[in-house]
Amino acid sequence: MLAMIVAVAENGVIGKDNQLIWRIPEDLKYFKERTTGHVIIMGRRTLESLPFLLPNREHWVITSQLDYVPPYEGVKVFHSPEDAVQAAKGLDMVYCIGGAQVYTSMAPYADRLYVTELHQAFTGDVTFTEHTKPEWIEIERTPGAGQEDLAYDFVTYERRK
Repeated sequence: MLAMIVAVAENGVIGKDNQLIWRIPEDLKYFKERTTGHVIIMGRRTLESLPFLLPNREHWVITSQLDYVPPYEGVKVFHSPEDAVQAAKGLDMVYCIGGAQVYTSMAPYADRLYVTELHQAFTGDVTFTEHTKPEWIEIERTPGAGQEDLAYDFVTYERRK
C-alpha cells in the first residue's frame, strides 16, 4: 500500500523555503510512529533538507537528475515515480513524505492519506490539496492535543473505490 503523510495548514500550505513552518511535537511523534520500519519516498530537495537519515526507515529518493549521488549512503535513487511504485510492489506499506512535486506525482498511485490538518493559515511557498479532491473519503479523525496557539486534527483518508 502507498500512503502519503503530510501536515497541512487550513489554506493548503505545507512549507516555505524547503522547510516546515511549524514545530508540533505530537505531529513529529505521529510521523515517526507511522513511518518507522517502512520505506519512505521523497524528492531530492526533501532528502537534502534532512540533517540525517531518519532511523529505522529505508530512504528512497525520486529525482530527474540522472547522475544524482545522495548525500547519505544507502539511499535508493529512482528517476520516475513509476519506477519507485514498481519497486514498492509487494511491500506492505510505503510512505511518500514529500515534497510538493513528489506528492503530486505520487498521488495517482496512493491508496491512503495521513493528513495532520492545522486549523490555522500560514504563509508559505508550497501547498498540498490532494485531500480536498472528491476521490478521497475521510475514514478517521482524531483531534490533536493542540498547542496554546494551534489546534489540529489527525485525519485519515482512503481513495474511493
